[in-house]
Amino acid sequence: MEAARPQDARLAATDLACRRGERLLFRGLSFELKSGEALQVVGPNGTGKSSLLRILAGLMRPMAGSVERNVTVALLDERLPLDGHLPLGRAMAFWSRLEGGRRDSHLIQSNGLDRLADVPVRYLSTGQRKRAAILVSNTHKAGLWLLDEPLNGLDVNAAADFQRHVAGFLAQGGMVVVASHQPFDVPQLRRITLEDFAS
Repeated sequence: MEAARPQDARLAATDLACRRGERLLFRGLSFELKSGEALQVVGPNGTGKSSLLRILAGLMRPMAGSVERNVTVALLDERLPLDGHLPLGRAMAFWSRLEGGRRDSHLIQSNGLDRLADVPVRYLSTGQRKRAAILVSNTHKAGLWLLDEPLNGLDVNAAADFQRHVAGFLAQGGMVVVASHQPFDVPQLRRITLEDFAS
């Protein structure tokens, strides 16, 4: 499918239900996002936030319900898509080659990652690795970011930078779903409490 234009971007979840083992985590969950919109899913650990993101990404089937989307997806969770043994520059170049050789040097420089090109990924701070992972998402022009506890391990300044980056993505027509128990500050953020949909 051809990528949707920003003004046509859409994500719709209808009557989603998710089971883990014998436990029903949530049911009857519905929402819709369009270009420039963001949603935060809140709730304590074990309520199904990560499972919901995997369902939205198409990596996990819901027990019931459906997901419709017309944009490419980038999932950012604890499994960051960077080889820890490679220097950051080579790790990012790998993804650039997969996407046809496109690489945005301005974004790399503006995120302070250009000076870390020779540093192995495993030695980077949590914030540096997460910024790099977001830039990897940018290389394939994902229209929907699914962020699983994105502020974990970030100091106050890094968390503020990360939220500004997400706000910039929304301003360009992207869509974001954030699963986090921590406050997240981007314009016009809607919130869903997953416990409200528990069995």
